[in-house]
Amino acid sequence: MSFSQALSGLNAQQQKLGAVGNNIANSQTVGFKSSNVQFADVYAESRIGLGVRTAAVQQNFGQGNVESTNRNMDLAISGEGFFRFQQPNGEVGYSRNGQLTMTADGRLVNAQGAQIMGYGADAEGNVQAGGNVQPLNVPAGDLAANATTELAVSLNLDSGQPVIGAAFDANNANTYNYSTNATVFDSQGNARNLSLYFTKTGENQWAVNGRMSGGPADGNTYDVGLGTLSFNQNGTLATDGSDDAVFDDVTFPAGEFGDGNPFEALNIAMSFEGSTQFANDSTVNDTTQDGYTSGSLVGVTIENDGTVMRNYSNEQSLAAGQIALVSFRNPEGLKPEGDNLWTATGASGQELVGAAGTGLRGMIEASAVETSNVDMARELVDMIVAQRAYQANSQTISTQDELLQTIINL
Repeated sequence: MSFSQALSGLNAQQQKLGAVGNNIANSQTVGFKSSNVQFADVYAESRIGLGVRTAAVQQNFGQGNVESTNRNMDLAISGEGFFRFQQPNGEVGYSRNGQLTMTADGRLVNAQGAQIMGYGADAEGNVQAGGNVQPLNVPAGDLAANATTELAVSLNLDSGQPVIGAAFDANNANTYNYSTNATVFDSQGNARNLSLYFTKTGENQWAVNGRMSGGPADGNTYDVGLGTLSFNQNGTLATDGSDDAVFDDVTFPAGEFGDGNPFEALNIAMSFEGSTQFANDSTVNDTTQDGYTSGSLVGVTIENDGTVMRNYSNEQSLAAGQIALVSFRNPEGLKPEGDNLWTATGASGQELVGAAGTGLRGMIEASAVETSNVDMARELVDMIVAQRAYQANSQTISTQDELLQTIINL
């Protein structure tokens, strides 16, 4: 008479209850993945089995619910994939928990101090996904000023305006038909006022002149002729869609708009594409330019593609890098290490690193977390079943004990 079958059943159900208890305990752990114990029968060339053993503990990497947190440093993965973290000891781990904080030196870390990894950005904020994966860091330095190099103006010029034959003079309103202003920036980030003057010189012909002014108190005024705009008989720009609609290399020499040449010369390409000449009031429809003053870092946001953006006081934004995601051929082969981290094994296969939304990798959801995928109702049912199985195995031992006592009494 053997007690081994019942003992193996007790041990197996004890491990089952342990897995259920661990799942329930982590039902509120962000990014947690539940596990389930798989059993196998035991035979040793015997018609009657020798009991049961634990064959494996299988992890369930099914998607948990994605819940909004309204906290920008919280990230969730919608779909497959893992965040890649470098632990304080230099080892690499993988996690579905994207609750991040930024340290005083700009490192993006989780609660255990592991630093999230991704693709770095160059000085201009350009990210090359697929390059070297590295721990991400957000520099705290100011954003340098950027001089204006391109100015685009779209406007309508009143076709009913008279032709003016007098020589242009910015100080004489009788020598031009319409004027407007645009703000541009010099090499040190000083805002300069660029006045544009439009003079109708013939049928469907308009001369364009510019005046640079403003800036520092000792700034000078500089006038320049820009070119001529020609319109078709239907009122559209005759050169619209071609390079002729752009006045290239309009130069404002440094010595002309600042005493002592403290600024670099401004070279601006001015585009008037989309402009028209209709029988309506002259008006500007849109003005854009690419210059800006310097700015200090005021915040960090993370986009849905994982791009970490630095936001500056001058309303400019610059990428500091892009968070990478990792996928595996067999994620169930990953080894759980605790602290919401897994490590790769031979069973999981090598990591496949890439940007979010590529390959088998899902998308990153900003200001959200992925909750545990534990199904509480199922776990409670499994706990009852395991409890009953444990009791039944205990009863087997009690029955065999009674039979053994009967034999002894004989």
